[in-house]
Amino acid sequence: MSERKVLNKYYPPDFDPSKIPKLKLPKDRQYVVRLMAPFNMRCKTCGEYIYKGKKFNARKETVQNELYMGLPIFRFYIKCTRCLAEITFKTDPENTDYAMEHGATRNFQAEKLIEEEEKRVTLEREEEELNNPMKVLENRTKDSKMEMEVLENLQELKELNQRQALVDFEGMIDRYREMEQREKEREKEEDERETKEMLDRALVKRLRDSDSDSEKEEESSSSSSLHSRKPSTDKPTDILTTVKTPEAQGTSAGGVKRAKVESWERSVGTLGSKGALGSLVVRKKPAATFIKPSPVAAAAAPTSQTDSKASMAEPKNALRPVTTQNGSSSLSLLGAYSDSDSNDSE
Repeated sequence: MSERKVLNKYYPPDFDPSKIPKLKLPKDRQYVVRLMAPFNMRCKTCGEYIYKGKKFNARKETVQNELYMGLPIFRFYIKCTRCLAEITFKTDPENTDYAMEHGATRNFQAEKLIEEEEKRVTLEREEEELNNPMKVLENRTKDSKMEMEVLENLQELKELNQRQALVDFEGMIDRYREMEQREKEREKEEDERETKEMLDRALVKRLRDSDSDSEKEEESSSSSSLHSRKPSTDKPTDILTTVKTPEAQGTSAGGVKRAKVESWERSVGTLGSKGALGSLVVRKKPAATFIKPSPVAAAAAPTSQTDSKASMAEPKNALRPVTTQNGSSSLSLLGAYSDSDSNDSE
């Protein structure tokens, strides 16, 4: 069984390749190729960064009328990934690199630009020295001056390094630490002094307050002693039983002098003065016909009429004196008096 894929083709004996017609294609025709960005670049239109190694579907064409030692130079067209602006770059076989043409700027090529500038300057100088001997002398004097300046700068740097080498950095750090420690101690002493002053002021204030309190206590004790020196009665009820003199009593509408009634006497009544209560009691006159009443009825009959009048004239809490008739006991009359009150109220 023969191979399905063969490398050699069959050419018949009468094959003539010159008879094959050639296609007439333009020389600047373009091909679509897949490539990666050869360097880092930035789009001029939108500022988008395109990094090295990013893949593009690019169009490739041959640059017309440009050759380097018989090698053709190719141009590539790509589009920005953000704004779709067209970017072009071409091959540089002289430097084995790629050269940016349009649509973007190449990044990280400062060193390359410096090297190219140095090469250009050296080439120009060599060309001038070949044709002008005075230029050679001028360049030599410039080089000697530049060398002297470089040596002077180097000597200054050496002296500066020697001066810095003589400086004791450890000693400087130690002195700074000592100064910092002294500053901390001084601040601590100031804080302690301030706290001591505050405590002293608080103590003085407390002493002043205690002195003022003691003075107040002394004044209150002196005032209480003065009040205690006033004459006091032997019994608490002596105030109620004091007998007023006739000169101190007031006069009534009929010309009879009466004592000034205090507010507490209106509600409680006087206990020591019998004259005021005795005037309210009316004695019973003897009747013409005598009927022997019972002891309780005899005591209740004369008092029933006077109780209504006395209750209207005297205060509620005033004590009523009881008068005895025919030598009856005061206890029996007191019981009759209470019964008469209950009968009158009914």
